[in-house]
Amino acid sequence: MLRLGLLVSVLAVLAPATASETVRLPIPSAAMKKAPYATLILPDDYRKGDTRYPTLYLLHGWAGNDTDWAAKSSVGELADTYHMIIVMPDGGHDKWYVDSPVSPDDKYASYIGKEVVAFVDQRYRTLAHKHARAISGLSMGGFGALHIALDHADTFGAAGSISGGVDPRPFPDSWNIAGAFGDPLRNAEYWNAQAIINNAQRFNGAGIALAIDCGVDDFFMPGNRALHQRLLELKVAHDYTERPGGHNWDYWANAIKYQILYFSTKFKDDKNAGR
Repeated sequence: MLRLGLLVSVLAVLAPATASETVRLPIPSAAMKKAPYATLILPDDYRKGDTRYPTLYLLHGWAGNDTDWAAKSSVGELADTYHMIIVMPDGGHDKWYVDSPVSPDDKYASYIGKEVVAFVDQRYRTLAHKHARAISGLSMGGFGALHIALDHADTFGAAGSISGGVDPRPFPDSWNIAGAFGDPLRNAEYWNAQAIINNAQRFNGAGIALAIDCGVDDFFMPGNRALHQRLLELKVAHDYTERPGGHNWDYWANAIKYQILYFSTKFKDDKNAGR
């Protein structure tokens, strides 16, 4: 009997800590005339009642897809802990989350900022307003999250970036940025316009709670530090963190825990403020 009790205890410890539900489905885009896949995580209590939930849109990095975050981090457990829906859309493995000026069929900023949000709000029990939506991402997705939040400030009340490529200009020959932005010389004006540091003033008055996180050994660190300094100069309230680490999943899987806590706190603050 003692052995049986010990076995039950061991199994309880080994059992998955999360009971969230993962759903993968296509979300159609009229703008792009295709239906990229998205992975959604529904918290464990979603099927148990009629509660509506805040939503985090979480973007993958270069060469990734919609399944990355669910496969390589603890976002399922975090969805349970903070009672939120997490939506991870496929943004194209190297499309940089913009409405490309050189590839008319790639309109990932509009797709995620409008079409994906509308689909999720219609299909799932979300709190369908700005102050219950956040958007974040890693690397290419960190750039994309800030870019999309600024272009859709009425949609997202919080935005974050983890190891974000927030200023692509120092990397004209890398990660097919030119495939999304166009030639860096002929399209220099567009490249300059996309750098988040050149849009930092738009956060003033946008009502977007902002969190930026980067590892001290990351090749994107200079751009993140420069953006942080610019936001300070502009007196834009934001949460900024540097931690030991580089551009890898060890860093991202840890950093997302802090960003989701930040977003959850903002959701609660806004709810208590009656927004």
